[in-house]
Amino acid sequence: MDWKTEWKPLFWIVAIFLLLFYLPIGVPRFDNAVFEALYLVKWYAQEHVLLCLVPAFFIAGAIAVFVSQESVMKYLGPTANKAIAYGVSSVSGTILAVCSCTVLPLFSGIYRMGAGLGPATAFLYSGPAINVLAIVLTARVLGMEIGIARAVGAVVFSVVIGLAMHFIYRKEEVEKANAAMNMPEPEVKRALWKNIIYFASMIAILVFANWGKPVETSGFWYIMYNFKWVITGASSVLFAVVLVLWFELKWWKVLIAAAPVVALSIIIPDQPILAFSAGAIGLSVLTSTDKGETGGWFVSTWDFAKQILPLLLFGVLIAGFLLGRVGKEGVIPNEWVAWAVGGNSLWANFFAAISGAFMYFATLTEVPIVQGLIGSGMGKGPALALLLAGPALSLPSMLVIKSVIGWQKTIVYVILVVVMATITGMIFGALF
Repeated sequence: MDWKTEWKPLFWIVAIFLLLFYLPIGVPRFDNAVFEALYLVKWYAQEHVLLCLVPAFFIAGAIAVFVSQESVMKYLGPTANKAIAYGVSSVSGTILAVCSCTVLPLFSGIYRMGAGLGPATAFLYSGPAINVLAIVLTARVLGMEIGIARAVGAVVFSVVIGLAMHFIYRKEEVEKANAAMNMPEPEVKRALWKNIIYFASMIAILVFANWGKPVETSGFWYIMYNFKWVITGASSVLFAVVLVLWFELKWWKVLIAAAPVVALSIIIPDQPILAFSAGAIGLSVLTSTDKGETGGWFVSTWDFAKQILPLLLFGVLIAGFLLGRVGKEGVIPNEWVAWAVGGNSLWANFFAAISGAFMYFATLTEVPIVQGLIGSGMGKGPALALLLAGPALSLPSMLVIKSVIGWQKTIVYVILVVVMATITGMIFGALF
C-alpha cells in the first residue's frame, strides 16, 4: 500500500469519525442551532426557490442560448465601452431587486457568455445591493442619511469593485479581448426588440412575484404590492404569447400548460404560489420536450440549476447553524455580534462588514436586523458597513461564485467588498 496516496482519505475518515463521536447532541445551544439551520433552509425552499431562483434559472438559461456571445462581448466584454458596460452593470439592481443568491444564475450566465470580469462583478454586486425598495425602507426606518449613504455607496462600490477586478486580472482580460476580436458577426434570428420583450416579460415575472410589502399602507409602493400578482399574471400572458409567436412553441401546448395555472388562480386565489409553481412545471415540460431551440433553453436552465441549487441550500444550512434566523440565535450568540459592532472603531466596522458578508439576508430583511442591532448599541458606521457588505454577499453565494470564477477571484472579490465597506463605515461614522 502506498501511504503517500492514502493519507488524505485516512485523514478525512478519522476527522469525520471524531466529529461524529464528539457531536454535542443534547447541548441546548447546539440542538437549537441544528433546528435553526433546518428551519432556515425550509423557509428558503418555500420562499425563494420557487419565486426567485426558478425564474432566475430560466433567465440565465435564456441568456446562454438566445443572447449571442458576440453581443455580450460588445456591450459587457473586455473591449466594450467602459461607460456603457459599467453604467449598465452598476444600476441593474434598480430593475432586478433580487437577493445575493438570486443574482447568481444571471451572473453566471453573462460571465460564461464572455462578459468581462469587471462588468460581471459590478453586476454581481449591484444586483442585490441597489434594491430601490430596500434603500427606501432603509431611509424610512434607519434615517435619511444612512439611506442616501447606502444608495450612493452601492453604486460607487459596484463600479470600483468592477474596475479593481478588471485591473487585478487585466492579463486574462487582455487575452479574452484578443479572442473577441476574432469572432465573426453573429447571425440574427430575431429582431432586437423581440428579444427585449422576451427578456422584459421574464424579468417582470421575477420582480413582481417577489415584490415585498412596504411599511406604509398607502401610496405607490403599497398599490404595486396589492396588484403584484395581477401584474405577474399579465407578464406571464405576454410571455406565453411571445413563446408562441417568436419561439415556435405550439399554441395548443401552451394553452394546456396554462390551464392548471388559470384553474389554481380561480380555485385557490389566496395561494398564488401554487399557480406560480404550476406555471414553472408547465414551462419545464414544454421546453424539455421540444426539439427546437427552446429545448436547448431548458438544457441550459437545468445545467444552471444543477450547479447552483445544491451549493445554495448547503450554504443556507451552514449560515442558519452559525447565525440563526431573524430574531433567533444559531451557535453564535447574538450578544457577541452586538458587542463587537458597538461604536465606530476599525474593529467594529470590520466585524460588521465581515459578519454581513457571511450572513444570508433575504431581500429587505437586512433593515430590521440592523435596526435591532442599532437598538443593542451598534454604531451608525458599522450599520452602514453591514448594509453595504451584507445584501451583496453571503456564505451560500460565495460557494456558487467560486464554482464560476474560482476560489482566487472569489476571495479577491470578497476582500474588496469587506475592505471598502469597512472604510466607508468608518468615514460615515466619523461624519454622523
